[in-house]
Amino acid sequence: MTSPATFTQAHISYAAVVPMLVIFGAAMVGVLVEAFVPRAMRYWTQLGVTFAGLVASFLTLVLISRNNKGITAADAVVIDGPALMLQGTILVLSVLAVMLMAERFDTRSADAFTQSGASVPGSPMETNAVRLGATSTEVFPLVLFSVGGMMLFVAAGDLLVMFIALEVLSLPLYILTGLARRRRLLSQEASLKYFLLGAFSSAFFLFGSALVFGATGSIKFGEIADAVGKVNGRDDILIPGMLLVAVGLLFKIGAVPFHTWTPDVYQGAPSPVSGFMATTVKVAGFGAMLRLFYVALEGLSWNWQPVIAIVAVLTMVVGAVFAVTQTDMKRLLAYSSISHAGFLLVGVVALNKTGLSGTMFYLVAYSFTTLAAFGMVPLVRSAGSEATHLSQWAGLGKTSPILAATFSFLLLGFAGIPLTSGFTAKFALFSGAVGHGATWLVVIAMLMSAVTAFVYIRIIVLMYFSDPTGDTHVLFPSALTGISVTVGALATLVLGVAPAPLLNLAQHSSLFLR
Repeated sequence: MTSPATFTQAHISYAAVVPMLVIFGAAMVGVLVEAFVPRAMRYWTQLGVTFAGLVASFLTLVLISRNNKGITAADAVVIDGPALMLQGTILVLSVLAVMLMAERFDTRSADAFTQSGASVPGSPMETNAVRLGATSTEVFPLVLFSVGGMMLFVAAGDLLVMFIALEVLSLPLYILTGLARRRRLLSQEASLKYFLLGAFSSAFFLFGSALVFGATGSIKFGEIADAVGKVNGRDDILIPGMLLVAVGLLFKIGAVPFHTWTPDVYQGAPSPVSGFMATTVKVAGFGAMLRLFYVALEGLSWNWQPVIAIVAVLTMVVGAVFAVTQTDMKRLLAYSSISHAGFLLVGVVALNKTGLSGTMFYLVAYSFTTLAAFGMVPLVRSAGSEATHLSQWAGLGKTSPILAATFSFLLLGFAGIPLTSGFTAKFALFSGAVGHGATWLVVIAMLMSAVTAFVYIRIIVLMYFSDPTGDTHVLFPSALTGISVTVGALATLVLGVAPAPLLNLAQHSSLFLR
């Protein structure tokens, strides 16, 4: 008779994972609120639960998890410096994104419209715009589930947990993308396209994980790292598996040639959701990619570094060149996001501590600027909807000087102009690549930065040196939107003028546990 299998009980350090437990707990409370709280009270209840969950999670991360680093849950979850920094970044960005999502505009009825600096000429429909609470309150628990998945994604210690986290963060995003489906078919199309392509990328990731397991006999990153180099002729399984896993991650960050969903989804999704995806998802995706390549596959760097370098070049070139041809503001920001993903891949290729710290700093600096930019897009209105065509932004420097000045400053941050966070972030990121010997990548990145700078400056010229169109108006932001945009703009300034504290934090946090 065969003896029964014995199992070792997994030890879980709840002090290390408590921020994720808080987020998932708040998400489940949000589901109950959606089911049982009366509709009239649902919006404010959901908003309170969401903010309380995000703030409590951040506080537990700073006060508890930071002092309880380690590998826990049978090596499935790793709480180390990069995980904590990226989790904190995701939580802060999520608070700002929820502030943007909490605001909705009803252009069908009402009697109040405020434009900064001037009275409003134009259509009665737009003149009668008022601010309402979020009409789809289920957005809040969906955001919390996605945030929880992102936090687990950057702390995953094996391929299976990473796949589960990938699905947990992705499924709510497919729904969030289609929230505007009743107002325009483009949102419904974007949601379906994102879901289908996301399913393919998940399949690539899962099949690649199976191949890696077949070659190394393990799905845990530490054990994979130990097995690399001892596969005894099974490289024909390990390397394809590694590349397939990389495909799943490259899709999430919008790298070429897996970028085709990005402009369509960013254009079709509500602007706050687009900003949420362009920032938090990119932070989570790069966090997982850094852990995979720097921990599990470091021994195969000669195999994956040339591939990632080629992908970085293609991503930078495609993002920059296609941004030049765009006439829609959200699609332009999407291609800008693609080009920045290429810049960040330069830091991944560096494979050193300077590249890791520079990548994390760049993620923080870029995310604040991007979220503020997407938060300002819904304020520009025409004929009762968002004015996203570039021609509709002409002359905003004359009709709405505050919005134009703030948006111009954010664009300069994207371009990497000195005294903005973009300049400091690119300097920190490219330093690691130069130290590694990838100077040629940095040269290409600088050339593509010049191309994207032309795109951003062209928008500034359009706002300040063109005559305004008669049917474009700017809504005065509410307190929540105003706070979110202001924080993003101030972060762009502060991280450009005094970046030392965050740079030091990134350097002290750039050590993976294995």
